[in-house]
Amino acid sequence: MRILVLGGTIFLSRAVAAEALRRGHEVVCAARGDSGAVPGGARLVRVDRDRPDGLEPLRGERFDAVVDVAKMSVTWVREAVRVLGESAAHWTFVSSVSVYADHGTPGATDTLPPLEDEPGAEVTSERYGSVKVASELAVREALGDRAFIVRAGLITGPDDRSDRFGYWPARFSRGGRVAVPDTPEQPAQHIDVRDLAAWILDAAEHRVHGTFDAIGPSVPLSAMLGAIAEAVAPRDTEPVRVPVTDLEEAGVSPWSGPRSLPLWLPPSHQAMMSRDAAPALAAGLKVRPVADTALDALEYERGLGLDRVRQAGLSAAEEAELLAGLRQLRTP
Repeated sequence: MRILVLGGTIFLSRAVAAEALRRGHEVVCAARGDSGAVPGGARLVRVDRDRPDGLEPLRGERFDAVVDVAKMSVTWVREAVRVLGESAAHWTFVSSVSVYADHGTPGATDTLPPLEDEPGAEVTSERYGSVKVASELAVREALGDRAFIVRAGLITGPDDRSDRFGYWPARFSRGGRVAVPDTPEQPAQHIDVRDLAAWILDAAEHRVHGTFDAIGPSVPLSAMLGAIAEAVAPRDTEPVRVPVTDLEEAGVSPWSGPRSLPLWLPPSHQAMMSRDAAPALAAGLKVRPVADTALDALEYERGLGLDRVRQAGLSAAEEAELLAGLRQLRTP
Protein backbone atom coordinates (compact mmCIF):
# COMPACT_ATOMS: atom_id res chain seq x y z
CA MET A 1 0.00 0.00 0.00
CA ARG A 2 0.93 3.64 -0.39
CA ILE A 3 0.49 5.27 3.02
CA LEU A 4 0.54 8.92 4.01
CA VAL A 5 1.38 9.80 7.61
CA LEU A 6 0.52 13.38 8.48
CA GLY A 7 3.44 13.72 10.83
CA GLY A 8 6.00 10.95 11.00
CA THR A 9 8.80 12.62 12.95
CA ILE A 10 7.90 12.01 16.61
CA PHE A 11 6.35 9.36 18.86
CA LEU A 12 3.10 7.81 17.54
CA SER A 13 3.23 9.12 13.98
CA ARG A 14 6.86 8.05 13.67
CA ALA A 15 6.02 4.62 15.09
CA VAL A 16 3.24 4.27 12.48
CA ALA A 17 5.62 5.19 9.68
CA ALA A 18 8.27 2.77 10.98
CA GLU A 19 5.77 -0.09 11.29
CA ALA A 20 4.44 0.57 7.77
CA LEU A 21 7.97 0.43 6.37
CA ARG A 22 8.67 -2.78 8.28
CA ARG A 23 5.65 -4.32 6.53
CA GLY A 24 6.94 -3.29 3.12
CA HIS A 25 4.56 -0.39 2.39
CA GLU A 26 5.53 2.80 0.59
CA VAL A 27 5.46 5.58 3.16
CA VAL A 28 5.18 9.33 2.68
CA CYS A 29 5.43 11.56 5.77
CA ALA A 30 4.08 15.11 5.59
CA ALA A 31 5.51 17.44 8.22
CA ARG A 32 7.50 20.59 8.76
CA GLY A 33 10.45 18.39 9.60
CA ASP A 34 11.47 20.53 12.58
CA SER A 35 10.76 17.95 15.31
CA GLY A 36 13.02 15.19 14.03
CA ALA A 37 13.74 12.90 11.13
CA VAL A 38 11.36 10.47 9.50
CA PRO A 39 12.28 6.77 9.63
CA GLY A 40 14.82 5.63 7.07
CA GLY A 41 13.04 4.60 3.89
CA ALA A 42 10.16 7.06 4.22
CA ARG A 43 9.86 10.13 1.98
CA LEU A 44 9.42 13.46 3.70
CA VAL A 45 7.20 16.06 2.07
CA ARG A 46 7.55 19.36 3.89
CA VAL A 47 4.21 20.98 4.68
CA ASP A 48 3.00 23.68 7.05
CA ARG A 49 -0.55 22.97 8.15
CA ASP A 50 -0.86 26.42 9.71
CA ARG A 51 -0.84 27.95 6.22
CA PRO A 52 -4.08 28.02 4.18
CA ASP A 53 -2.29 26.28 1.30
CA GLY A 54 -0.06 24.19 3.55
CA LEU A 55 -0.99 20.84 2.00
CA GLU A 56 -0.53 21.96 -1.61
CA PRO A 57 2.65 19.88 -2.01
CA LEU A 58 0.40 16.79 -1.66
CA ARG A 59 -2.36 17.85 -4.00
CA GLY A 60 -2.96 15.33 -6.76
CA GLU A 61 -1.19 12.48 -4.96
CA ARG A 62 -3.18 9.35 -4.21
CA PHE A 63 -2.86 7.18 -1.12
CA ASP A 64 -4.39 3.87 -0.10
CA ALA A 65 -4.41 4.97 3.53
CA VAL A 66 -3.94 8.21 5.45
CA VAL A 67 -3.07 8.51 9.15
CA ASP A 68 -3.69 11.90 10.79
CA VAL A 69 -2.48 12.62 14.32
CA ALA A 70 -3.51 16.32 14.33
CA LYS A 71 -3.37 17.23 18.00
CA MET A 72 -5.70 20.18 18.40
CA SER A 73 -6.92 21.78 15.18
CA VAL A 74 -10.24 21.21 13.45
CA THR A 75 -8.94 23.41 10.64
CA TRP A 76 -6.03 21.06 10.02
CA VAL A 77 -8.35 18.05 10.00
CA ARG A 78 -10.91 19.56 7.63
CA GLU A 79 -8.26 20.77 5.21
CA ALA A 80 -6.60 17.37 5.12
CA VAL A 81 -9.90 15.68 4.37
CA ARG A 82 -10.70 18.26 1.69
CA VAL A 83 -7.39 17.91 -0.12
CA LEU A 84 -6.76 14.18 0.32
CA GLY A 85 -9.97 12.48 1.41
CA GLU A 86 -11.60 11.85 -1.96
CA SER A 87 -9.05 9.30 -3.13
CA ALA A 88 -8.05 7.69 0.20
CA ALA A 89 -9.51 4.23 0.69
CA HIS A 90 -8.94 4.32 4.46
CA TRP A 91 -8.46 7.20 6.90
CA THR A 92 -7.26 6.96 10.49
CA PHE A 93 -7.77 9.89 12.82
CA VAL A 94 -6.10 9.66 16.21
CA SER A 95 -8.41 11.16 18.80
CA SER A 96 -8.37 10.87 22.60
CA VAL A 97 -10.38 9.57 25.55
CA SER A 98 -10.43 13.24 26.57
CA VAL A 99 -13.51 13.56 24.34
CA TYR A 100 -15.67 12.15 27.15
CA ALA A 101 -17.58 14.62 29.28
CA ASP A 102 -17.60 12.58 32.50
CA HIS A 103 -14.28 11.18 33.72
CA GLY A 104 -15.58 10.26 37.16
CA THR A 105 -18.25 7.69 36.26
CA PRO A 106 -17.05 4.34 34.90
CA GLY A 107 -18.71 3.51 31.60
CA ALA A 108 -19.94 7.05 30.85
CA THR A 109 -19.89 7.62 27.08
CA ASP A 110 -21.38 11.09 26.52
CA THR A 111 -18.91 13.34 24.77
CA LEU A 112 -18.11 17.01 25.20
CA PRO A 113 -19.71 19.57 22.89
CA PRO A 114 -17.63 20.21 19.76
CA LEU A 115 -15.55 23.38 19.62
CA GLU A 116 -13.96 25.18 16.71
CA ASP A 117 -10.39 26.46 16.65
CA GLU A 118 -9.82 29.67 18.53
CA PRO A 119 -6.28 31.02 18.14
CA GLY A 120 -4.86 32.18 21.44
CA ALA A 121 -7.45 30.36 23.57
CA GLU A 122 -6.21 28.77 26.77
CA VAL A 123 -5.42 25.11 26.27
CA THR A 124 -7.38 23.12 28.86
CA SER A 125 -8.21 19.43 28.97
CA GLU A 126 -11.86 20.27 28.29
CA ARG A 127 -11.04 22.43 25.28
CA TYR A 128 -8.64 19.80 23.98
CA GLY A 129 -11.37 17.16 24.23
CA SER A 130 -13.97 19.39 22.58
CA VAL A 131 -11.69 20.18 19.64
CA LYS A 132 -11.07 16.45 19.23
CA VAL A 133 -14.85 15.89 19.16
CA ALA A 134 -15.21 18.46 16.37
CA SER A 135 -12.36 16.83 14.48
CA GLU A 136 -13.96 13.40 14.77
CA LEU A 137 -17.21 14.79 13.39
CA ALA A 138 -15.40 16.35 10.45
CA VAL A 139 -13.77 13.04 9.56
CA ARG A 140 -16.96 11.00 9.92
CA GLU A 141 -19.07 13.44 7.91
CA ALA A 142 -16.60 13.49 5.03
CA LEU A 143 -15.47 9.86 4.94
CA GLY A 144 -18.23 7.70 6.42
CA ASP A 145 -17.25 4.04 6.50
CA ARG A 146 -13.71 4.81 5.36
CA ALA A 147 -13.02 6.44 8.74
CA PHE A 148 -11.20 4.66 11.56
CA ILE A 149 -11.19 6.82 14.70
CA VAL A 150 -9.06 5.74 17.63
CA ARG A 151 -9.60 7.47 20.96
CA ALA A 152 -6.22 6.89 22.51
CA GLY A 153 -5.69 6.65 26.22
CA LEU A 154 -2.27 6.99 27.84
CA ILE A 155 0.29 6.14 25.14
CA THR A 156 3.52 4.74 26.52
CA GLY A 157 6.82 3.20 25.48
CA PRO A 158 9.99 4.34 23.74
CA ASP A 159 10.11 7.96 22.51
CA ASP A 160 7.53 9.12 25.09
CA ARG A 161 8.82 12.32 26.68
CA SER A 162 5.73 13.09 28.76
CA ASP A 163 7.09 11.16 31.80
CA ARG A 164 3.57 10.01 32.63
CA PHE A 165 4.68 6.37 32.41
CA GLY A 166 8.46 6.47 32.00
CA TYR A 167 8.89 8.05 35.43
CA TRP A 168 8.03 4.73 37.08
CA PRO A 169 10.53 2.42 35.31
CA ALA A 170 13.19 5.09 35.83
CA ARG A 171 12.37 5.47 39.52
CA PHE A 172 11.98 1.78 40.33
CA SER A 173 15.27 1.00 38.58
CA ARG A 174 17.10 3.10 41.22
CA GLY A 175 15.72 0.95 44.04
CA GLY A 176 15.45 2.03 47.68
CA ARG A 177 12.27 3.40 49.22
CA VAL A 178 9.87 4.44 46.45
CA ALA A 179 6.91 6.72 47.18
CA VAL A 180 3.73 5.41 45.55
CA PRO A 181 0.18 6.70 45.99
CA ASP A 182 -1.89 4.75 48.50
CA THR A 183 -4.66 4.12 45.98
CA PRO A 184 -4.01 0.45 45.14
CA GLU A 185 -7.46 -0.20 43.64
CA GLN A 186 -7.48 2.89 41.42
CA PRO A 187 -7.84 1.80 37.78
CA ALA A 188 -4.84 2.15 35.49
CA GLN A 189 -4.43 1.43 31.79
CA HIS A 190 -2.17 2.32 28.92
CA ILE A 191 -1.34 1.43 25.33
CA ASP A 192 2.20 0.83 24.12
CA VAL A 193 2.92 3.13 21.17
CA ARG A 194 4.12 0.19 19.08
CA ASP A 195 0.94 -1.79 19.71
CA LEU A 196 -1.21 1.19 18.73
CA ALA A 197 0.86 1.75 15.59
CA ALA A 198 0.53 -1.92 14.63
CA TRP A 199 -3.23 -1.82 15.10
CA ILE A 200 -3.54 1.31 12.96
CA LEU A 201 -1.68 -0.50 10.18
CA ASP A 202 -3.79 -3.64 10.63
CA ALA A 203 -6.92 -1.52 10.32
CA ALA A 204 -5.65 0.14 7.15
CA GLU A 205 -4.73 -3.20 5.59
CA HIS A 206 -8.08 -4.81 6.45
CA ARG A 207 -10.27 -1.69 6.04
CA VAL A 208 -11.49 -1.65 9.63
CA HIS A 209 -13.73 1.34 10.32
CA GLY A 210 -15.60 2.78 13.30
CA THR A 211 -14.75 4.56 16.54
CA PHE A 212 -12.85 2.79 19.33
CA ASP A 213 -11.20 3.50 22.65
CA ALA A 214 -7.61 2.62 21.80
CA ILE A 215 -6.38 1.32 25.13
CA GLY A 216 -5.29 -1.83 26.90
CA PRO A 217 -7.25 -3.57 29.67
CA SER A 218 -7.75 -1.68 32.91
CA VAL A 219 -6.02 -3.09 35.99
CA PRO A 220 -5.57 -1.88 39.58
CA LEU A 221 -2.80 0.69 39.90
CA SER A 222 -1.02 -1.57 42.37
CA ALA A 223 -0.89 -4.30 39.71
CA MET A 224 0.55 -1.97 37.08
CA LEU A 225 3.17 -0.53 39.41
CA GLY A 226 3.93 -4.03 40.67
CA ALA A 227 4.54 -5.29 37.12
CA ILE A 228 6.86 -2.37 36.42
CA ALA A 229 8.77 -2.93 39.65
CA GLU A 230 9.10 -6.65 39.05
CA ALA A 231 10.61 -5.96 35.64
CA VAL A 232 13.16 -3.31 36.58
CA ALA A 233 13.58 -2.88 40.36
CA PRO A 234 16.55 -4.17 42.40
CA ARG A 235 15.77 -6.62 45.18
CA ASP A 236 16.12 -4.02 47.95
CA THR A 237 13.34 -1.86 46.50
CA GLU A 238 10.66 -0.92 49.04
CA PRO A 239 7.45 0.69 47.73
CA VAL A 240 6.01 3.00 50.38
CA ARG A 241 2.31 3.79 50.09
CA VAL A 242 1.76 7.44 50.79
CA PRO A 243 -1.80 8.37 51.88
CA VAL A 244 -3.56 10.83 49.60
CA THR A 245 -3.91 13.33 52.44
CA ASP A 246 -0.14 13.35 52.91
CA LEU A 247 0.42 13.80 49.19
CA GLU A 248 -1.97 16.73 49.12
CA GLU A 249 -0.45 18.34 52.20
CA ALA A 250 3.00 17.98 50.65
CA GLY A 251 1.86 19.71 47.47
CA VAL A 252 2.20 16.62 45.29
CA SER A 253 -0.07 16.72 42.24
CA PRO A 254 -1.71 13.78 40.46
CA TRP A 255 -0.99 12.69 36.89
CA SER A 256 1.56 15.17 35.53
CA GLY A 257 3.47 18.39 35.99
CA PRO A 258 6.21 19.38 38.42
CA ARG A 259 6.17 17.67 41.83
CA SER A 260 3.66 15.03 40.81
CA LEU A 261 3.09 11.28 40.91
CA PRO A 262 2.20 10.01 37.42
CA LEU A 263 -0.66 7.49 36.97
CA TRP A 264 -2.26 8.71 40.19
CA LEU A 265 -5.68 10.25 39.52
CA PRO A 266 -8.26 11.94 41.76
CA PRO A 267 -11.70 10.28 41.96
CA SER A 268 -13.10 12.88 39.56
CA HIS A 269 -10.88 11.53 36.77
CA GLN A 270 -10.40 7.84 37.51
CA ALA A 271 -12.78 6.76 34.75
CA MET A 272 -10.17 8.03 32.29
CA MET A 273 -8.29 4.83 33.07
CA SER A 274 -11.20 2.43 33.17
CA ARG A 275 -12.31 2.66 29.55
CA ASP A 276 -13.68 -0.53 27.99
CA ALA A 277 -10.90 -2.12 25.93
CA ALA A 278 -13.04 -5.07 24.78
CA PRO A 279 -14.27 -3.55 21.46
CA ALA A 280 -10.73 -2.63 20.40
CA LEU A 281 -9.39 -6.04 21.39
CA ALA A 282 -12.20 -7.70 19.44
CA ALA A 283 -11.29 -5.51 16.45
CA GLY A 284 -7.72 -6.77 16.46
CA LEU A 285 -5.77 -4.66 18.96
CA LYS A 286 -3.00 -6.74 20.53
CA VAL A 287 -1.23 -5.55 23.67
CA ARG A 288 2.11 -6.61 25.09
CA PRO A 289 2.77 -7.19 28.81
CA VAL A 290 3.37 -4.12 30.97
CA ALA A 291 6.79 -5.52 31.87
CA ASP A 292 7.90 -5.40 28.22
CA THR A 293 6.85 -1.76 27.90
CA ALA A 294 8.60 -0.95 31.19
CA LEU A 295 11.89 -2.51 30.09
CA ASP A 296 11.93 -0.71 26.75
CA ALA A 297 10.80 2.56 28.33
CA LEU A 298 13.65 2.27 30.83
CA GLU A 299 16.18 1.85 28.03
CA TYR A 300 14.83 5.02 26.44
CA GLU A 301 14.87 6.82 29.79
CA ARG A 302 18.52 5.93 30.31
CA GLY A 303 19.31 7.43 26.93
CA LEU A 304 17.67 10.69 27.99
CA GLY A 305 19.25 10.65 31.44
CA LEU A 306 17.57 9.30 34.55
CA ASP A 307 18.39 12.41 36.58
CA ARG A 308 17.14 14.96 34.06
CA VAL A 309 14.54 17.60 34.91
CA ARG A 310 11.18 15.94 34.18
CA GLN A 311 7.79 17.10 32.97
CA ALA A 312 6.15 14.79 35.51
CA GLY A 313 7.24 13.05 38.68
CA LEU A 314 9.26 13.77 41.80
CA SER A 315 12.94 14.62 41.88
CA ALA A 316 15.09 12.53 44.22
CA ALA A 317 15.17 15.42 46.69
CA GLU A 318 11.39 15.93 46.55
CA GLU A 319 10.74 12.25 47.13
CA ALA A 320 13.17 12.11 50.05
CA GLU A 321 11.50 15.15 51.60
CA LEU A 322 8.07 13.57 51.16
CA LEU A 323 9.08 10.27 52.75
CA ALA A 324 10.87 11.96 55.64
CA GLY A 325 7.79 14.01 56.46
CA LEU A 326 5.26 11.21 56.53
CA ARG A 327 3.22 10.83 59.69
CA GLN A 328 2.77 7.14 59.06
CA LEU A 329 4.44 4.72 56.69
CA ARG A 330 2.71 1.75 55.11
CA THR A 331 4.33 -0.80 52.87
CA PRO A 332 2.48 -3.26 50.65
